[in-house]
This record gives sequence, structure tokens and C-alpha cells, in this order.
Amino acid sequence: MQVVVRDNNVDQALRVLKKKMQREGVFREMKQRRAYEKPSERKAREKSEAIRRARKLARKQAIREGLLPAPPKKKLPERKPSVPRTSASTALLSASTR
Repeated sequence: MQVVVRDNNVDQALRVLKKKMQREGVFREMKQRRAYEKPSERKAREKSEAIRRARKLARKQAIREGLLPAPPKKKLPERKPSVPRTSASTALLSASTR
């Protein structure tokens, strides 16, 4: 796994790296490997994960086919529209603050 550090911004590169590791399941695997897992427990876990994935896939397919209603969309907080600064508005701002 590789992350490019731009403009010496290590914090942003760390965030990107953590996000990539999260997507790949590295943290989940590290947590799992902290303790020994018996083969029977491993089989049971893998089976339950496979069932969960199959159910999720079936649910998404049913939503696409219109058999199930789609879940409600999450509403993002509204942002104030940014006003592009021009040289005239900058001059007005500086004149009004004097």
C-alpha cells in the first residue's frame, strides 16, 4: 500500500492511509489475530460472514428490482454558498473596514 505525501502534509497522508487500511480490512484482521482462533470458530465466523454478505447482496438486488423500498437518504447539512471574490468586492471590503 502506498500513499503520496503532497506539500509536506503528513496529517492528510495519514488520514488517506488509515482510510485505505480500513477499506482493505487491515484493522479488522489485526484485531482478529490478537488471539488464537480455533478452526471450528473460524469456520463458524466465515460462514456467518458469507450469510451476511449474501443477505446484503439479495437486499440490494431486491431494491434495484423494486421489490423493496430504498432506504431513506441521509441529509447532509446545508452549506452557505461561497461568493467568489473579485478585485472590486475585495476593495469594497477593505474600504468598509477602515
